[in-house]
Amino acid sequence: MKTKSKFHIKNKHKSGYDLNALCDLYPELEPFVYENNYQNKTIDFAQPEAIKALNKALLLKYYNIKFWDFPDANLCPPIPGRVDYIHHIADVLKESGINNSINVLDIGTGATCIYPLLGNAEYGWNFTGTDIDKVSLKNAQDIIDKNRLNASIKLRLQKDSAHILEGIILDTDVFSISICNPPFYKSEQEALEATSKKLKGLNKEGQKHVRNFSGKSNELWYKGGEKAFIHNYLYESSLFKDQCKWFTTLVSKKDLVKGMYSSLNKLGASEIKIINMEQGNKISRIVAWTFQ
Repeated sequence: MKTKSKFHIKNKHKSGYDLNALCDLYPELEPFVYENNYQNKTIDFAQPEAIKALNKALLLKYYNIKFWDFPDANLCPPIPGRVDYIHHIADVLKESGINNSINVLDIGTGATCIYPLLGNAEYGWNFTGTDIDKVSLKNAQDIIDKNRLNASIKLRLQKDSAHILEGIILDTDVFSISICNPPFYKSEQEALEATSKKLKGLNKEGQKHVRNFSGKSNELWYKGGEKAFIHNYLYESSLFKDQCKWFTTLVSKKDLVKGMYSSLNKLGASEIKIINMEQGNKISRIVAWTFQ
């Protein structure tokens, strides 16, 4: 199955998927595979169950993740896009001369623990994953336990949802880089409107409003939306500038970048990087900054 993309050169999925090989390894994927009008094998990307099965197969085949399960209500992360973020921050670290003892802070690791799994599989990095949801962290810990990654991945609960880094980063912590995939929407209504638009693009207009990648409220929306979350993150990063070399975040709305530049300059950032990412019809970017 071919995908139009501009993935990172190290991304194992830049040329698409071999669905036959994936089904051989993970037979649970097979019921969701069909031939489209062009005689190409594909899956129905409007079905959350199909998305989940595909990503389970990818994790098993390419990253040796033998157990990866979570409630259907939780956000199902697309593996190719998530691992692209990992490869790009590996470049940021390499360009800074940070090559050994990499310790990554994952903000909002979620029930799937996806970034720590991928970062450890691809680069052997150590991770500290955070979340405000106890149930999600319990599920993430189950994934860590069953894949025997306890030595490499630790979890912490953010007890105050008003904060992102405060209450998480301890006096003794030193992180190489932080990563974050922020909630994109201001409200449930905005998330539903985005789902309608996506279903229309998949020729599933009129279908029941079920997000193909699912998602719980704290994963999808935040009071004030992406802008409010990111600017809170920017400010708090300045409070821990000596304990984390680089801070990064995904940014879905291009219009936010100019305001981020302005805020980071006022906060005293010494370097800011913008890394564009394009996968299929989705265009986003990583913003990385440091005070050191």
